[in-house]
Amino acid sequence: MTAHETIDVPVSAPVSAGAKRVAIPDDMEMLRAAVELTRDISAARPEIYWPDMLLSAIVGYAALAGAILTGNTALAVGLGVLAAVALYRALLFIHELTHIHRDALPGFRFVWNLMVGIPLLTPSFMYEGVHTLHHARTRYGTADDPEYLPLALMKPWSLPVFLFLAVLAPPALLFRFAILTPLGAVIPPLRRYVWQRFSALSINPDFRRRAPEGAFKRMVFWQELGASVWAIALLGSVAFIGWRPLAIALAVVAGTAVLNQLRTLVAHLWENEGEAMTVTAQYLDSVNVPPPAVLTPLWAPVGLRYHALHHLLPSVPYHALGEAHRRLQAHLGAGSTYGQASHSGLFILIGRLARNTMHSGTR
Repeated sequence: MTAHETIDVPVSAPVSAGAKRVAIPDDMEMLRAAVELTRDISAARPEIYWPDMLLSAIVGYAALAGAILTGNTALAVGLGVLAAVALYRALLFIHELTHIHRDALPGFRFVWNLMVGIPLLTPSFMYEGVHTLHHARTRYGTADDPEYLPLALMKPWSLPVFLFLAVLAPPALLFRFAILTPLGAVIPPLRRYVWQRFSALSINPDFRRRAPEGAFKRMVFWQELGASVWAIALLGSVAFIGWRPLAIALAVVAGTAVLNQLRTLVAHLWENEGEAMTVTAQYLDSVNVPPPAVLTPLWAPVGLRYHALHHLLPSVPYHALGEAHRRLQAHLGAGSTYGQASHSGLFILIGRLARNTMHSGTR
C-alpha cells in the first residue's frame, strides 16, 4: 500500500453535519515530494514582483480616475470594473508580504504600502502577524484560527451574509482610520479595543489580536498614521470636490472587497468543526483551481488559484506555484492525494458549499 492509498475519506462527497476531517492521516509521500521538488524555485524573483504589482496599481488608479472624470455612465461603469479588478490584484500582494523573507525584496513592503496599502486603507500590518496564524499547524481550522469559519456546516443564509459584509468594508475602514484611530490616540481603552477587534483581516468573529511589540509595533505606528491622515484627507475632500469622487472610489474598493470575499468563500471547503488537523487534512480542506479554468486568474490572482498547494508550501512565491503544481502532479500521478484538492471552477465550488449548508446547516 502506498502513502496516498492510506486515505479513505471521500473528500469529493458532500459533507454532513458533524463530519470530521481530523482522521485523515498525513500522506508522507506527498509532503516529501512537495519539499524536494520545489527547492530550486523557492526564491522570490524581484523582476516579476515589482512590474506585476506596479502595473496592477497603475492600471487600477488610471481606470479609477477615468471612472471619476468621465461623464459617460456606461464608460464609468466599465472603467470602475477594470479598476476593481486591477486594484484587487495589486491589493493581494499583501498575502505575499506575509510569507516572503523580510530581506527577499528590499523596499517592496514600503512601496506597496505607499502605493496600495495606505491608499486603499489596508496597510500590511492588518495581515502581517495574522495570516501566519492561519498556517500554524495546530491552529488551522480551530477556534484560534483568525481566517476560518466552518461555513459548510452553517445555515444557508450565512453565505449571502458573508458576501454582503464585504460591501461594508470600505466605509468601515474609512471610519476606523479617520475617526477611531485619532480618538484612540487620546483614549487608551478605545485604542486597545480597536486594535483587538478592528486591526486584522480576519473572518473569525471571536479572534482578538494581541498587542504589537518591538519593531512590528513601530511599523504599525507609521502605517496607521499614514492611513489615518489619508482617511481624514478623503473625508475632507468632500468639502472641496463633493461626494461623487469619494462615492465612486468607495464603490470600486467595495468591488475589490467582494471579489476577495468571493475568493475567500471558495479558498477552502470549510468542513472542519474546530479540531486540530494533520497537514494533509488541511491540504484536502483547501482548494486548487488549476488550468484549464481560464477565468481563475481574475478572481484568484497572485497565485491564489493554488491555495491548497500554498498550504503545503507557504514560503514558495506566487510565480512558482504553477510550476510546482505541474511537477507534483506529474510525479505523484492521477488518483493521488495531491489531485484530490483540485477543483474545476468557481461555480462548482460555490454549488458544493451551498449544498453542504443545506444538508448540514446546524448553526
